[in-house]
Amino acid sequence: MHQKNTSIIFLVFLSFLLANGQLNYYYYYSSCPNLQMIVKYGVWAAMKNDTRVAASLLRLHFHDCFVNGCDGSVLLDDTETFKGEKTAGPNINSVRGFEVIDNIKADVERACPLTVSCVDILTLAAREAVVLSGGPNWGVALGRRDGLTANLKAANTNLPSPFDPLEKMISKFADVGLNLRDVVALSGAHTIGLAQCFTFKRRLFDFKGTGKPDPNLDSSLASSLKTACPNVAKSNTNLNSLDMVSTYMFDNAYYKNLVNNAGLLESDQALMSDPQSASIVKGYSMYPYLFFNDFATSMIKLGNIGVITGLNGEVRKKCGQINH
Repeated sequence: MHQKNTSIIFLVFLSFLLANGQLNYYYYYSSCPNLQMIVKYGVWAAMKNDTRVAASLLRLHFHDCFVNGCDGSVLLDDTETFKGEKTAGPNINSVRGFEVIDNIKADVERACPLTVSCVDILTLAAREAVVLSGGPNWGVALGRRDGLTANLKAANTNLPSPFDPLEKMISKFADVGLNLRDVVALSGAHTIGLAQCFTFKRRLFDFKGTGKPDPNLDSSLASSLKTACPNVAKSNTNLNSLDMVSTYMFDNAYYKNLVNNAGLLESDQALMSDPQSASIVKGYSMYPYLFFNDFATSMIKLGNIGVITGLNGEVRKKCGQINH
């Protein structure tokens, strides 16, 4: 009898949360109980075929949440009457992993039709990508709804750039409610993945019009990168590891690189230009568990930016288009 009453109280509490549009850990408890297992398997299978996928999914989630909040807008395709965010400067020929989310969504639809939003799937997939790469785990509260629109202009202006000075990075993060510690912790996502040469090439040959390399770039690393990214236009799309030490392992080597002036992007190495951010970097470089803890905390904050809940928005049937 006691167990039955407890179950009834739990279901009443759950109904209250759903009706009031709040994110919670049990949102799909009854409606899609195998959701997290489906997402985990989908990410694992994708990573088995493409080692870059983990970093791609993490970046896709980041680029979604920084533009109009976490609403799945980055997933929408262009149509004759609709302009999405995929062609924005920071996204075009750069963000990837859409087919992974589409495949997971198809699996989820077979199990739980028209129940789970694409943005919740993306948020869970980003977490699984980190965990399966050796990084921290964290609880993901669910119940986000998919947005009905996208914002190409905001995608072009709001997303942090690899060329941004630290002050601009801090400002862009602050605009979405994230602080300096979040800037440093979330930048640690660059412990996995690759970057195209054009994102850092000016550091090698003509830093800020000097005709010389960036003085804050380790000279031996600069020499190595010049071989991989020669000063010709056709090398712009060549790929290089963001973290040369452990490209596909989620660890704190990224911060050790920064301490040794071996960050790849200007925006990475810029974290050492300010005493406060440099202090956080040094802490993460020495204590990996501190980084993992703060990264998880910041990812929870990121995943809660500007969410749509309750009866607003929709649950898309296909992630690339709004329902008709």
